[in-house]
This record gives sequence, C-alpha cells and structure tokens, in this order.
Amino acid sequence: MKAVGYKKSLAIDDADSLIDFEAAKPEPKGRDIRVAVKAISANPVDYKVRKRAAPPEGETKILGYDAAGVVDAIGPDVTLFKAGDEVFYAGSILRQGTNSEFHLVDERIVGAKPKTLSFAQSAALPLTSITAWELLRIGRKTAPGKSVDARTLLIVGGAGGVGSILIQLARRLTGLTVVATATRPESQKWCLDLGAHAVIDHSKPMKEQIEQLKVPPVGLVASLTFTDQHYKSIADFIAPQGKFGLIDDPGEFNVGVFKGKAVSVHWESMFTRSSFQTPDMIGQHALLNDVADLIDKGVLRTTLDQTFGTISAANLKRAHALLESGKSRGKIVLEGW
Repeated sequence: MKAVGYKKSLAIDDADSLIDFEAAKPEPKGRDIRVAVKAISANPVDYKVRKRAAPPEGETKILGYDAAGVVDAIGPDVTLFKAGDEVFYAGSILRQGTNSEFHLVDERIVGAKPKTLSFAQSAALPLTSITAWELLRIGRKTAPGKSVDARTLLIVGGAGGVGSILIQLARRLTGLTVVATATRPESQKWCLDLGAHAVIDHSKPMKEQIEQLKVPPVGLVASLTFTDQHYKSIADFIAPQGKFGLIDDPGEFNVGVFKGKAVSVHWESMFTRSSFQTPDMIGQHALLNDVADLIDKGVLRTTLDQTFGTISAANLKRAHALLESGKSRGKIVLEGW
C-alpha cells in the first residue's frame, strides 16, 4: 500500500523530511478495524512528532492523526462496525498514522462519518472536535447544554483547528459568552463567522480589550497557542476560582501565578485515552457520533479551510510548512491517492 512517512527528524524543507514509500497492508486483530483511508487532515502534532521523535534505525514512521474512510476489514472482537461502514476518527499517537492507504485503529475511538459531509470535510474534524469537547467539559459539571452561564470563555488562538470547533461548541451548546483571539483581519472574521461574540487581538494587551467589551467575568480560558507568552497576563484578569485549560507545549509555565485566585489548571490531550487504554476510552466513539449528529442537524459545520490535493509527501510538506508558520486557519485536508 502507498504511505507517507519519515526516517529521520529533518527540517521540512529537506528533501527527505517526508517520503513516499510502499508498506505492507496491515491485518486487524482484536478490536481493530482496518480503514481504507479516503481523506486526512494535518495537525500541529504531525510536525511536532516529525521534529522530536526520530524512528528507530531502518524504520519509517507514518504520521497522521485524522482520517475519514471506509471500513475494509475488522478484527475478531469488533462489535461497533462492519465492512463498508463510513467512519471518521483521530488515531493513536503510539501507532502508525493515517497517512497510508489502509490504517488500523481501535474501534473505541472511531465514529460514524457525518452523512451530510464529504470524506474531505469529515477528515477536518476528529482530532480537534475531541480536543475541544473534552476541553469545554472541563469547566462544566454536566454535559454541554444551552443553560444560562454568566461567564465568559476566552479562546486564545480562535482561528486554529481546535479554536474553530471550540467556538462553535461553546456558542451553540452553552450559555457562555465566547470571546476569541486572532491577530489578522481574515482570522478575526473567521472567528466571528463561526459564532464568537467578540474577537480581540492577542498581540496587544488583552486585559484592556476585555474590559472595553464589558462582557461577563472571564471564568474559563482555553489557551490553544503561545501559552508561555500570555498566561501571566491572563492570570491578572481571569476570574477568581476560574479554570485555565491548555493544549500546547509552553517552554515556560509557572502555575503559581494562579494560586491567589484559586484558579484550576488542566492540560488537555485527546491522545490520553488511547495511549493509556483508559476505562472511558470508548467515550471518544460516543463523542464523535455526537459531533456527526450535530453536523447532520446543521448545528455545527466543518472547519475545512484548504485542500492541498492528493495524499503525498510533496503535498504534506506544504501542509507541515504552513502549520509551522503559524499562519494556518481552520484545517488543511488532503484527499485521495
């Protein structure tokens, strides 16, 4: 089967940073399903793994943590899917990735593809939807619901992949006031179009901008990017007993700045369930099915922004380069072989 991977951790402009190669078609065992991959999307985790995790000598690592496709075969213990089912999912960071014609994934982290979306539109959603949903529930004692909530959710990096779905979830499924941050005019418009009540510029002092909006207290913060640059200033205006969630890898992060206000800090990683085989691992199957249902009902929309052609090393290099530049918006998708 065709696949895209890497043998050494190299800069993306190196000719061998990502390579096309042929790999053996994997056989499903246990609760694994084998998916004929139709479309994939690129995420920051792709380039982070490429940069930091060199494969063992002589091996080729396949990246990719989002896919939409058709179940091709199932393991003996599978109960949730059958051959021919259309699915979407984010895989496990501990296994070979989705940038291959056929891919093995545990059925417990797979959902039924939205019926109203194409494979490309669906591939944009899994990893970021899981991350956003799990992050949003940090600040809620119950599942999301359209109840009145006298707090503001600040989303730092609202135009990125996670921010793009988190804005929608928070605006349409909760009573929170949603304020996103973005620096470029086109990114600010993107956030407003997705449903943010307001957008501020995180390249400028945020406290003054928040005060000018006259919104409810900022009780929840989703720090999706550049946490090390912003968390100290956020500590100055986050509400007492607030909740601060982050997903990135700040070079410097001192939780002590939140102590006086008794702010709780939570690190969200959607790979935790699959990496540690947690008892609630199947929750991601249910979550993705809920997302698909909300898509099909018109409550949520895909966050696909750009398509980069077929799944190949050349096109994935372009996707990695754009993600590394920090100038991407929404999701980048590749489709077909």
